[in-house]
Amino acid sequence: MDRIIQTPRLVLRPHTRADFDESAAMWGDPEITRFIGGKPCTREEAWTRLLRSVGHWDVLGFGYWVVRDGAGRFVGEVGFADFQRETEPRLDAPEAGWVLARWAHGQGFATEAVRAILAWGERHFGSPRSCCLIDPGNASSVHVAQKCGFVKIADGTYRGEPTLVFARGPRIDSAPSRIGSG
Repeated sequence: MDRIIQTPRLVLRPHTRADFDESAAMWGDPEITRFIGGKPCTREEAWTRLLRSVGHWDVLGFGYWVVRDGAGRFVGEVGFADFQRETEPRLDAPEAGWVLARWAHGQGFATEAVRAILAWGERHFGSPRSCCLIDPGNASSVHVAQKCGFVKIADGTYRGEPTLVFARGPRIDSAPSRIGSG
C-alpha cells in the first residue's frame, strides 16, 4: 500500500534519517511535550522515537508519517501505532496520534493530516475503528479528535496518570486487540 499521502496543503511520508534534526527540535520543545510525557525529549529520546516510527512500518505495515507543507517545511508527525501500552481501559484498535511543531499550531494542519491518515487507516485496516489517548488538559487535541469523529469513551489511566480515551468507528469485536496482524 502506498505510504505517501497528499492533501491540499500537506505531504505525509514515513520518516527518514534526514528528518531527525527537525523532529528532535520539535520533541525538545517543552511547549510541545507538556501534554506528551510532560518533559522535553533529549536528542537520544527523539532518535529512539524516530527509530520506533521506522520499526512500526517495517514490522506492522503502518506507523507515523512526517508531515511537511507544500514548501517542504516540517509541520510535525501523525500516524498510527501499537505501543502495547498498559492503559486502563485497554485500547482495542490502532492508536492514532499527532504532534505538530509550534509554528504550525492553529492553522488546521492537525485536522487535515489526521483526517488523511484516518482515511488511509480505513483502507489499510478494513475498519474505521481507531483510538487515541489525550491528556485531560490538552483542549486543542481534544478539539482535533472531535472534529475527526472521535468520541470520548472513557476517563482512563496511563502510567498512573489520568488520560482521556477516545475512539471512532464501531468496536471490531470484544476479543483482545489484534493490532498489527495485517
